[in-house]
Amino acid sequence: MSISNPRREFLQQSLAAATVWSLLPESLQAEKHQNVSLKLSNFTVDITPPKGHSLCGGWIKPVIDVTDALEAHGIVLQGAGKPIILLAIDWTALSNGGHLLWRQRLAAAIGTTPERVAIHCVHQHNAPFACLEAQAIVEAQGDLPHIVMEDYFHDCSQRIAEAAKQSLHRAQAVTHIGKGEAKVDKVASNRRIYRDENGVIKAMRGSSCKDPKIRAMTEGTIDPLLKTISFYNQDKRITAIHYYATHPMSYYGDGLVSSDFVGIARKQLQEEQPNCHHIYFTGAAGNISAGKYNDGSQPVRAVLAERIYKGMHSSLQNTKVSPIKTVSWRNVEILPEVRSTFNKEELNKVISNKAGSVVSRNRPSYMLAWLNRVERKQPIILSALGINDIATLHLPAESFIEYQLRAQTIAPNTFVATAAYGDGGPWYLPVKEEYPAKGYEVSKAFCEPSVDDVMTAGIKKLLES
Repeated sequence: MSISNPRREFLQQSLAAATVWSLLPESLQAEKHQNVSLKLSNFTVDITPPKGHSLCGGWIKPVIDVTDALEAHGIVLQGAGKPIILLAIDWTALSNGGHLLWRQRLAAAIGTTPERVAIHCVHQHNAPFACLEAQAIVEAQGDLPHIVMEDYFHDCSQRIAEAAKQSLHRAQAVTHIGKGEAKVDKVASNRRIYRDENGVIKAMRGSSCKDPKIRAMTEGTIDPLLKTISFYNQDKRITAIHYYATHPMSYYGDGLVSSDFVGIARKQLQEEQPNCHHIYFTGAAGNISAGKYNDGSQPVRAVLAERIYKGMHSSLQNTKVSPIKTVSWRNVEILPEVRSTFNKEELNKVISNKAGSVVSRNRPSYMLAWLNRVERKQPIILSALGINDIATLHLPAESFIEYQLRAQTIAPNTFVATAAYGDGGPWYLPVKEEYPAKGYEVSKAFCEPSVDDVMTAGIKKLLES
C-alpha cells in the first residue's frame, strides 16, 4: 500500500476483509492444539509522535515535548497453527479501518491471518488517537486540526510489522506457562458512583478528581487484581504480560507525551529485569479510573506508578508455573447496533459548523465513521488465546468492567486475563443496565443497549469449555 495515497486502498481492504471474515468457517474460528512445540519472540518499537502531532484526537494541546517515550510491545507465538500476535501500544485508541490495516500488515509480515493478530491500546491520553476514517472527514473541512498524521501512522505500522518479522529470527522455545495475580491498593475506582435517588449519574468521578465529597465515596465496582501471564523456556522467564483495569491517566493536556503511571511502572520493572520482556495491557476500564485516589497534581503520578509496580512485582512473586499442554485460539465476529440517534445529515452539519469547538466537531467524525462502518457490515473481531487453564480475552474499545468480571464468572475454572481497548470504533461499551443511569460514558456510547447481549454472547463462545 502506498503511503502517499492510502485512503482508497485501505477502505477497499477493509471491505474485502469484512467479506472474508464473514465467510470464515467454524474450523478457523476455533482451534485447539495438544502436545505443541511453541516458540515465542518479543519485539519493541518506539512510536513516539513528532512535535505538533495531535493528542487525544486533537482535543487537547498537541505535542510540545516528550516526558517519556511511547512504545509498542508485542509477542509472536509459533507452533499452534498459524502464528499469533499480541500487541500493546501506548496510544489512546486505534479504530475501525486503521485497526484492520495494522492487523493486515502484521499478518502479512509474519505469515498469518488478520484475525490472529490482537492489537490493544493502553489508552493514556497524552498520546495519539488514530482513526483514518475520522481523519479523512476532518481533513475535508480544511480548518480542523488533524486527528492523526498519516505518514506517522503508516510509518509506525510498517516499523512494527518489520520488527515482528525480524523477531522470528530470535524466537525461543516456550515450555512452561505461569499465572499470577495480586491486589493493587488505592488505584482503581468506579467513575459512576455519584448518583441521585433514582440511580441517575449526577457527576463523573474522572481520572482525577478534586471534589472531596466525590473522592470520599466508595470505590464501587472494580476488579482489584492485577494479573500476570509469564512464558518460560524451562526455568527461564522470557516474557511477562500484565493486565489491570483502570484508565491510566494521572494528568494530561499539557502537550508532554507520556506513557503515564502504568508505563512508568512497566519501564521500571523492565529496567530491573532486562532478561524478561514486560508488556502491559489495560483491562475493561470504560467506567474505571484512579479518581478516588488522584487529585490530578503532578506528584501523584509517581505514587500511582509505585502502586502499579508493586502489583506487578507481587503478581510475579505469586506466579504458579506448569508445563504447556494445550494451546487454543478462538475468534468471534460481532457487529453491534449503531445508536439510533445517529443521523448522517445531522452529524455532517455539526462537523461543518465552523463556529463550533474542535471537540464538538471532531467527535462527530468518529460517530460518522462508526455509522458508516456498521452500514458496510465490517465486524469487530473478539478473540481469546487459551493455554492450559489460562485465557487471554481480547475486547474492543472502552468496555465496562462488568464484562471483565462477567468473563471470570463464565469461566470460573479458568484464569482469565482481559485486555480491552482493541478496535476503538464503538467507543464506550456500557452494560445495558447502565443506559438508564445516563452519565458521560452512556452519552458517548456509539451502540444501542443490545451491545451487552452481543458482547456477552461473544465472550461465552470464546471461553466455553
